[in-house]
Amino acid sequence: MAISLRNIVLDTTDVPGLSEFYRDLLGWSFPDGYDPDDHTWRTLVGPDGVRLAFQQAESVAPTTWPDPAVPQQLHLDFLVDSVEELEAHRRRALELGAAVRMDQSDDAEEPLWVFTDPAGHTFCVFAWPGQ
Repeated sequence: MAISLRNIVLDTTDVPGLSEFYRDLLGWSFPDGYDPDDHTWRTLVGPDGVRLAFQQAESVAPTTWPDPAVPQQLHLDFLVDSVEELEAHRRRALELGAAVRMDQSDDAEEPLWVFTDPAGHTFCVFAWPGQ
C-alpha cells in the first residue's frame, strides 16, 4: 500500500495574504480551478509538483524561535544555487514582509538565512554546495 504527500499546510489568520506572500516569494502558481473568493483554503503548486497550502485558523501564535517559548513546530527549507541568489532571495523576502530570525550567510559550509513569514511561520533559504 503506497502513500504520498499531498500538501504541506500552514495555518494562518490571513489565507489570501499568506498565499500571495509565498506566491510572490517562490514564483509558484495557483492550480487550475483556484477560487480567489475562497478565503479559507488556497494551494500553490511548485514546478516539481510540491504543493503548499494555506488553511484559515482563528488564531496562530507566531513562533518565538530560537527562544523556546513558542516552538516553530514546522519550518520550510528552500535551496538556491549560489550565495548571490541567496542574497537576492533575502532582499525579496524582506520586501514581501518577512522578518529575519537568524543570519548565517557567512557560513562557509551552509550559508543561510532564517526568516518568519508575515504569519510567523519559520522558513530558511540556503545555498548548499552539496545540494
